[in-house]
Amino acid sequence: MAEIKTKQTEASVEDFFSGIADENVRRDTRKIAELMQQATGEEPKMWGESIVGFGYRRIKSERSGREVDWFRIGLAPRKANLTLYLSIGEAWDEDLLSRLGKHKTGMGCLYVKRL
Repeated sequence: MAEIKTKQTEASVEDFFSGIADENVRRDTRKIAELMQQATGEEPKMWGESIVGFGYRRIKSERSGREVDWFRIGLAPRKANLTLYLSIGEAWDEDLLSRLGKHKTGMGCLYVKRL
């Protein structure tokens, strides 16, 4: 079975943040990371090359049955948007989302352009 590519690394989160070219994206990424750290009480860690994760959990794939290590919540500044990995499946609070502004959702992910 193939090895999972996204794993916790020892790479510097601060170096990752500093390497974000767009100043607005860098500022928003730092703010979201601060909020996630407050919410979880966990230090940010790099997962792969471009995801900042908070906390740790073991998950089991419903499809393959394979167990992998994963973060509780995380974020990734992508070219098109900021991706927030919230690990909530499809249990979105529509009232909260309606107050958020322009956004998209996916299976446990929230996509926003800016704060």
